[in-house]
Formats: sequence, C-alpha cells, structure tokens
Amino acid sequence: MKNTLVRVSFVVITVVVALGITQMVGSTAEVDLDLSGTESSIELINTGEEFIITAGPVHLAVPMEMEGHAHEGVLVPIDSVTIPADVYLYGLSYEIVDAEGSQLPGEILHHFNLIDPASRELFLPISRRLYAAGGETGEQTMPWLLFGHPLHAGQQIVVSVMLHNPTGVEHEGVHLVIHLKYVKSGRPWPFFSIYPFQVDVAFPAGDKSFVLPRGISSQSWEGSPSVEGKLMIVGSHFHNYATSIVFEDVTEGEVIWEGFPVEESGELSGATIGHLYRTGGTRIYPDHVYRATVYYDNPTDESITEGGMGVVAGAFSIDGDAEWPEVDPLDPLYLLDRAHFLREWRGTLESLSEEGSDMDSMEHEEGHDMDAMNHAQGGHDMDR
Repeated sequence: MKNTLVRVSFVVITVVVALGITQMVGSTAEVDLDLSGTESSIELINTGEEFIITAGPVHLAVPMEMEGHAHEGVLVPIDSVTIPADVYLYGLSYEIVDAEGSQLPGEILHHFNLIDPASRELFLPISRRLYAAGGETGEQTMPWLLFGHPLHAGQQIVVSVMLHNPTGVEHEGVHLVIHLKYVKSGRPWPFFSIYPFQVDVAFPAGDKSFVLPRGISSQSWEGSPSVEGKLMIVGSHFHNYATSIVFEDVTEGEVIWEGFPVEESGELSGATIGHLYRTGGTRIYPDHVYRATVYYDNPTDESITEGGMGVVAGAFSIDGDAEWPEVDPLDPLYLLDRAHFLREWRGTLESLSEEGSDMDSMEHEEGHDMDAMNHAQGGHDMDR
C-alpha cells in the first residue's frame, strides 16, 4: 500500500503542475472560488423550513440511438449558492419538472453533487461532498430531533448537475429542484451534530465511473479517516448489475456494513441503508484501514463504458472534544479534485499515469479547450 500511495502522490503532483494549478491567489491558504462570471442557472430560495435549489433550464433531446446512448448526459452550467442562515440539515429530496411545471420521471437525473469547498472529506484532503444523488435515490431523512448537519450563513456550496434522457421523449425547459430540509440554529435540538462522508471506489480524484467488464467483477479503494468518531448512517450509490457493496475494517478483518440494490420491475430503484445509530453507531479509528468494495455481475456479452460506480456514503459523528481537520486549499490533491469538479479537466489518475509526462493529451470537456473553459468560468484561471 505504501508504494501505491507514493505512486499516486507523484501522479497527483505531476498533473497539478502540468495543469498550472499549483497555487491559489496569494500565498495564504484561503479558499477562493470565484464563479461570478458563469452563466447563472442555479438559484436558492429560503422558505423558513427548507432551502429550495433550482438548477436549469436545459433541453433534453432524444438520443439518436437509445441503445447505449441514453447514458450521455447534459450538464447544467456549474455554479454555487450561498447559505443564507445558520441551520442544521436533516433531509433531502428532489424532483424534476419541465417548462410547464409538470413532474418528469426521476430517471432523468443522472446525478447531482452539492460540494462544500471550505471543508474537507473524512478520508481524503479534498472538498467535502455535502449531498449527492442519482436517479435511483429517493428521499433521504434523518430524525431531526437527533441529528443535523450544521451549515452557516455565508457558506458557499457548489452545485453540479447532470441530466440525461432515457425516456425516449423530448423535454423542454427541464429543471432539477432540490429540497434541503433543516432545523433553525439556536434550538435545543438536534442533539447531535453529524457530518457527511463518502468513500468512492474510484478515489482519490478524477472521473468516478469505470468500465464494467463482462461477468463477475469488483473494484475497491481503501484508506483511513482523519479523525475518530462514529458512523451513524451508511448508504451507497451504484449502477445497474451491482450485486452488493461492502464497507469493512481491514485492520480488524470485520465487515461494518453491506448494502444491496433495491429493484422495482427488474430495474434498479434504490439501495439499502444502514441505520447504525440504532445500536449506538460504529466507531472508526485513524490508525485503522477501511475498504469499500462494490461487486457487479454483468450478464451482457460486452463491457459497458461508464457502467460501473461504487460509493459508500453517510453520516459521521465526531467525538466530542475532537476537531475536524481544516481544509488545506494548497494541497495538490485538493487542487486536482477542485479543478475536476469545476470541469476544468476530465479523466482518471490511472489514465493520466499511463500517459506519463504527455499532459497535453488530457481530455477536457468536449468542444472546449482550456482557453474556452477559462472564459466559460468567467476568466477563472487554473492557478487561482
């Protein structure tokens, strides 16, 4: 494992230098995320009980060939919203509507991510993923009296959305509407502050989907948390043909949680959830190694491009006196991940490692070179 970490670190630093994102503005470790020049297509409304984030509109055409092309996505321009009040989040739901306000099938959502660039992940020094969902993700809630994730007024949240059209029908003016339920700060509840975490089998950075081979296969990633605490809720995300996903303590040789797909009429509709808080939570330690592994059984006659994905995610409760490590915006891995979720580069560390020093061949968003991407981000340079 040590040799793997050294190799990954070398690749990360090489890519960061090649992309010209080795430093932020000035020499201080401040999170600077200027998206003011983007074409705004995302807004937040505060109802007093929930934040409603609306992304769009976009046009969803019918793929020219449904077979094998419905997975192709339409990206809503990347943007951010500012949290207007101190709150504790406890629930998430979403809906997709057209220009007339009619509700559309949830399968139109490929995925969305809400990203907090001023906080770090539990297992890696990258921006924290606040919430994420795919087309099979239903409403997610925690007992509001017990748990809530604290957000503060002025906090900036990046919103990244991809839609696609597997319905066979053209749709105009499509919006994704995200509902974030909260409890106002200053009340005696919730009793426990919790923080989101995720472990992706395609960590540490880059594209998370992978080629799904024929037959039975698996993919995994392992690492250690930055701070001690308890896992309270565990869920997952995967694609069709997944059979299970496992999160285990490698050091102790124990399985902490195993999730399974939930199907309706033979189609993936969700995943099982582990409510570990019902038994007091499961403690994890910084000196232990943990592994997430997703298992697939692809019954088709060929490999499926971007057919695989595996993420373990949930809610983590930090020990009372412990402190969550601060984000380091100068960390090379943080910078590489940041450039990726801002769509300034695409690819995987594995592919970049194979390319070696030929960084000019890196794949960027289709139809955009770096100058065009910087222009689209309002002059946002990669060294900022």
